[in-house]
Amino acid sequence: MNRPATSDELIDGLRRGDKGALDALFTLVYERLCTAAHRQLRDQAGGTLNTTALVHETYVKLARTAGIQAADRKHFFRVAAQAMRQILVDRARANLAQKRGGGRVPMDVDQAGLSIGARAAELLALDRALSALAILDPRLARVVELRFFAGLSVEETGEALEIGSRTVKRDWQKARMFLNRAISGSVRGEDL
Repeated sequence: MNRPATSDELIDGLRRGDKGALDALFTLVYERLCTAAHRQLRDQAGGTLNTTALVHETYVKLARTAGIQAADRKHFFRVAAQAMRQILVDRARANLAQKRGGGRVPMDVDQAGLSIGARAAELLALDRALSALAILDPRLARVVELRFFAGLSVEETGEALEIGSRTVKRDWQKARMFLNRAISGSVRGEDL
């Protein structure tokens, strides 16, 4: 009897161009991705995007990507977190475009889960601030993507980035301070 493939074996298959590897990998990590998507969408009331839809859109986005070059399971979750972020930001932009603007509203980065409809301006402000942070310190930006968008714990984030939990905690604190200040409009590059 054949044993099921491991995530690392499936990721290796992805790198080799195996079309079925992404399907099998998503089946293997589906619950984990649903948990991350649910965290992002839990405050959304009456929105058009639910947990299942966000995970499925993430799958479609990754499936359209020519040759996902994930090195391992940790790297795959980083790629999936980036895809979720892009989907949520695209939805927020579309929502604001429908409302003809929307304006800026202060946002606390510690809040988990965003309503795409009601919180579109905040999500776009976070995305702009996170892009600025990525230019100044890419690792801090990756910590935010994994903690905020993928919903990983401190320990899981450390594993994914191959850094210690204490470093993740310091980076998370530093990144939150930068992002909160950037969103409120009072940040300078030397604030890092």
